[in-house]
Amino acid sequence: MLPFTHQQFVLVFSLYNGAIWPLQPIVHGAGLLMLALLLRPSRGRDRLNLILLAVMWIWTGLVYQIGFFSRINPVALVFGAAFVLEGLLLLEVALRGRLTFGRPRGLRRATGWALLIYSLLIYPLLGIVMSADYFELPAFGLTPCPVTVTTVGVLLLASSPVPRRLYLVPIMWAIIGGSAAGLLRMPQDWVLLITPLLLILIATCEHLAAGQDTGTENSRPPAMPNGGSVRPM
Repeated sequence: MLPFTHQQFVLVFSLYNGAIWPLQPIVHGAGLLMLALLLRPSRGRDRLNLILLAVMWIWTGLVYQIGFFSRINPVALVFGAAFVLEGLLLLEVALRGRLTFGRPRGLRRATGWALLIYSLLIYPLLGIVMSADYFELPAFGLTPCPVTVTTVGVLLLASSPVPRRLYLVPIMWAIIGGSAAGLLRMPQDWVLLITPLLLILIATCEHLAAGQDTGTENSRPPAMPNGGSVRPM
C-alpha cells in the first residue's frame, strides 16, 4: 500500500504546477528543441541535449521530489537524491563529450523516437482526454515519469556506447512509477513498466545480430596477400 491517497497525490501536483507556472510551456518548448537537435546531431547539439536532460533530472529531484512530494511520502527524499545523481551523471557525460547521437537503425531507433513522441505529445493528451485539470497533470520535463520516458528515448538514439550507469535510475523509476500507475489512477504511466522490457528486447536482438555477423565473418575464406581469397579444393 502507498503511504498517501490518490487525492493527496493529485493535490501535490496542483500545488507544484501552480507554484512553478508558467515554466511548463517553456520546458515543453525545450522538449521540441531536443527533438530538433536529435534530427540534426552535432557535437555541440549533442552536448546541449544532454545538458537539458541533466537540468530536468536535477530540477525534478530537488523541487518536485524533495520540495513537494516528500510532504506526503518521506521516501521521496531518497528519490530526490537519486534524481539529482542521475542529473549529475548526465551533466558529466555532456561536459566531457562522451556521448554522441546519430541515426541508429531498427528497433533501437523506432523505440527511441516512439518514447520521445509519447512523453512529449501523447502523455499529456491522455491526461486531457481523461478530463483531468491541467494543473493536476505531470508536466513534461518537470515530473518524474515524463522525465524518465524522455531520457530512455534519448539514450536509445545515441550513436556511441551509453554508459550503463545512465540507465540505473531511469530503470529504477520505471519500475516504481509504473507499478504505482494503477493505484494512483495514472494509466499514462503504464508505459513505464514496458520500458525495461523494451531495453532487454533491444539488447537481446542486438546481441543476436552481433553473433550472426561474427559467424558470417568467421565463415568467409581467409584473404590472400594479393586481395584474393583461399577457395576450397
